[in-house]
Amino acid sequence: MSPTPLAVLDLVPISSGSNATEALRNSIDLAQQAERFGYARYWFAEHHLNPGVAGTSPAVLLALTAAATSTIRLGSGAVQMGHRTALSAVEEFGLIDALYPGRLDLGLGRSGGRPTQTDPVPVLAGGVGVVDGRAPNGLRIPPRFSFAHLLGSPRFALQKSLLQLPGAQPQDYSEQVADVLDLLAGTYRSAEGEEAHVVPGEGARVQVWILGSSGGESASVAGANGLRFAANYHVSPGTVIEAVEGYRAAFRPSTELERPYVTVSSDVVVAEDEVEARELASGYGLWVRSIRTAEGAIPFPTPEQARAYSWSDADRELVADRVETQFVGTPGQVADQLEQLRDATGADELVVTTVTHGHADRVRSYRLLAQEWQRRQR
Repeated sequence: MSPTPLAVLDLVPISSGSNATEALRNSIDLAQQAERFGYARYWFAEHHLNPGVAGTSPAVLLALTAAATSTIRLGSGAVQMGHRTALSAVEEFGLIDALYPGRLDLGLGRSGGRPTQTDPVPVLAGGVGVVDGRAPNGLRIPPRFSFAHLLGSPRFALQKSLLQLPGAQPQDYSEQVADVLDLLAGTYRSAEGEEAHVVPGEGARVQVWILGSSGGESASVAGANGLRFAANYHVSPGTVIEAVEGYRAAFRPSTELERPYVTVSSDVVVAEDEVEARELASGYGLWVRSIRTAEGAIPFPTPEQARAYSWSDADRELVADRVETQFVGTPGQVADQLEQLRDATGADELVVTTVTHGHADRVRSYRLLAQEWQRRQR
């Protein structure tokens, strides 16, 4: 089997008692460390109005990080196209590529876009071969989580109103992706036949990725355009098998790819022993709860703050799928789980995201995992 690259997804988390400035400095330091550790990519997510997350603009973060690194690929995981245009995305990444050519991954997400009627009817088993919440190789596939309460929350409406101009409507996602590809290739034509040439941007050597959490529109768009696809086990573990199956079913070869190419994300925390790893990860459930109650991600709590929280049954149910699919333990234990995730999904790469209260603990987690993973890949 060919070696499976590991990549990093960074939300630029703010720890309790800290601030955005320190979080940004920590993320740039972590990117430099990840480059030394041998990670293949370093991606930044995009989130808004979250007290505990400073990653609001992937392009700005990528420009800062490109200047501080030299070889690791850098990308967005993902640019939220629901409140952007294809032109703005290509221009931003074109600017960065002009100074750091050939290092960028333009990851596109549908977040915040118009609802689609093309998503499939929910697959209760989570995908082909999933029985009693397990893939054939034992990977946990929990019940599908419904995000409907988030979409209807006042906070979601506030975010949408602040991100979009009054009266603006998101473009159809498949059309947006087509426009991005045409603008990069220099083949864009308007309905009236007018050409558009983006400088810098046209001809930029960026890899275009589509990120998705289900087998719906994102997976179909990625497959139909012959693009790379990132499936979000860390966001929606209940639909990861469905997502990769939907992508592969829709895949058509392109000048970019002859065969499907998939990376799958997961949350991990690694330490020298399992007890310490679980202590470092103890704030994760409370942090996920803040996201799923639509209050916005809180600053990541200390283990002491997490233990002080009084959990209700409803709270535990709200975060159960995420907590039980977080990979926590020794380097060997987590690497075993990552191999299980890779084998269950047929992933070509894996991307991991680690959040701990202490920056040094987060760096050490990535270092220990990289060392164990490289040992297994030899």
